[in-house]
Amino acid sequence: MGTEVKRALIVYTHYSSNSFNAAAKDKAKKTLEEQGWKVEVSDLYAMKFKVTTTVEDIIDYTQEEDFQYADAAEKAWHDGKLSDDILKEQVKLKEADLVIFQFPMYWFSVPAILKGWMDRVLTKGFAYTDKQGFSEDLFSNTKVLLSFTTGSLDSMFRAQSINGDVKFTLCPILQATLRYCRFKVLKPQIFRSPSCATDEERKNMLTAWQKRLEEIENEKISQNASESGVSLKSPVTVNMLNALHKSRTGASIGPRRSL
Repeated sequence: MGTEVKRALIVYTHYSSNSFNAAAKDKAKKTLEEQGWKVEVSDLYAMKFKVTTTVEDIIDYTQEEDFQYADAAEKAWHDGKLSDDILKEQVKLKEADLVIFQFPMYWFSVPAILKGWMDRVLTKGFAYTDKQGFSEDLFSNTKVLLSFTTGSLDSMFRAQSINGDVKFTLCPILQATLRYCRFKVLKPQIFRSPSCATDEERKNMLTAWQKRLEEIENEKISQNASESGVSLKSPVTVNMLNALHKSRTGASIGPRRSL
């Protein structure tokens, strides 16, 4: 019997085909395919991917009073009534062994269109539940990494510098989103200020990216959340998670309202 083909999904977020992000995306696709991976690219700008979470995401939804997106999307996912664009991305994600988010850092976070992809695709029921966040292996076989460019120099992303330590910048994405959904999070690939780099330096960045991807299947997973600056075993984190779980399972007083 032949070896099972590995699948990769690149969620690509840039408006220009001449950008360094486009070059990084192309390098990843080419390198992985040469290693025998089957690669699919979700080009969010080209797809004109819808950013906002609205009633329109749920087919035949009629109860608009006190609309709660997370709960409504969970039911729609179980009933097969999520909009087609969401379902297509969920199929890609479910089939992937490796997910690469390729994007430029905007205001110390992901671009709005990528945040919209996360909000709409990582729906309750599909990617997490109130009881399963951080604890169940919903995506236990899926590796994920952030590959992104910065506008600031490396020296500006340090603890005592103007932007602060990048591990805290990445915490909401790495820890509160990807690890919450139990993805196997790899160390981020950070292309530091390619707009200020020479042609040779940009070439070297892409070469290093290629070499990493050639061994990505064997790369070890970060177990201690050090890139995000948060430990799942810290007392503060444990207490917060316990309180959140209680509030979501009926321990809070009064009816649950839309956020």
